[in-house]
Amino acid sequence: MKSDIHPEYHEKATIACACGHTQTVGSTTPHISVEICSTCHPFYTGKQKLIDVAGRVDKFKKRASKKETTSTERKGKKVKKAAEKAKKKTSSKEE
Repeated sequence: MKSDIHPEYHEKATIACACGHTQTVGSTTPHISVEICSTCHPFYTGKQKLIDVAGRVDKFKKRASKKETTSTERKGKKVKKAAEKAKKKTSSKEE
């Protein structure tokens, strides 16, 4: 192995979670901060935390409803145009 190329290894590095839980592990970084850990993660705790930042779910539902209404309006316009074309063809054939 080459010398002086490997990072310094810290046997007692601490991991601090936003919930206040800390763990001691081995790492090349002496201190690690995380937002969520095994003591506060919903998968491990069984508690469901629904975090809706800036109403993202509401924004999505709003966009989805807009797309739904515009697609039905477009279909209606296409049907009307097709009916008008058919009327023009039949009226020009009758003349």
